[in-house]
Amino acid sequence: MTTRTFSFAGRTVNRVGYGAMQLAGPGVFGPPKDHDAALAVLREAVASGVNHIDTSDYYGPHVTNRIIREALHPYPDDLVIVTKLGAVRGDDASWIPAFEPDDLVRGVEDNLRNLGLDAIDVVNLRVMIPGNADHSKPGEGSIARQFGVLAGLQERGLIRHLGLSNVTSAQVAEARAIAPVVCVQNQYNLVQRGDDALVDELAAAGIAYVPFFPLGGFSPIQSSGLEAIAADLGATPMQLALAWLLHRAPNILLIPGTSSVAHLRQNLAAADIALDEAAMARLDALA
Repeated sequence: MTTRTFSFAGRTVNRVGYGAMQLAGPGVFGPPKDHDAALAVLREAVASGVNHIDTSDYYGPHVTNRIIREALHPYPDDLVIVTKLGAVRGDDASWIPAFEPDDLVRGVEDNLRNLGLDAIDVVNLRVMIPGNADHSKPGEGSIARQFGVLAGLQERGLIRHLGLSNVTSAQVAEARAIAPVVCVQNQYNLVQRGDDALVDELAAAGIAYVPFFPLGGFSPIQSSGLEAIAADLGATPMQLALAWLLHRAPNILLIPGTSSVAHLRQNLAAADIALDEAAMARLDALA
């Protein structure tokens, strides 16, 4: 069995958290289709033991943070809210890099206002290196100037802890030389294993690794294989992919998102799935 909790941002959190991105409208833009349902999902998550919520003020924009505040403020004492900076949204729903110091300061102020907080538990710097053709993957380049801005805001008491998103091992080391890093949020899943070494490096340092797109990038053959194993184990493919991540390393924290209470309950049930060595071997073979 895996451990169910991890020490994160000065608190003990359950390893299956919640990602708020899907609370916004289509394309993570505009209001949700069902506002009351969005509130219900958040309240059900916290009632079910979720105490780690991932969000950003550029989801919507501003939509998810305002829904979180409406649903949960005043927040439970054990709740860790994590946001990210590094982009804004255009009127056409485009994603626009916002990586200059003034952008980052404005982003923190927006998150504080819309979440109704005096200080944010964790702020991730979402890195989009200029010239990198694919912003969904890390690109090498210095992040010292931008991370230093966030470290300054931390010294002012506006941010409690700092994290990174879409980064390389070298960028993690560069940031850690400036201020402590409590989490890294990169793309990683059962078949996209490029961060295997980074996961282990961070585990040794006690730093959380938070994968996004847990089912992204599967080939049809890999998807069929996952479905077959899930059927044998009496789980859904999504549950099995989440369970594999929980077993992969003790520092992995999950933030699956959904706008459905029923789907939320399915995701949380992944923590109850025990995978023996034979099951892990079958799953590892998919990669």
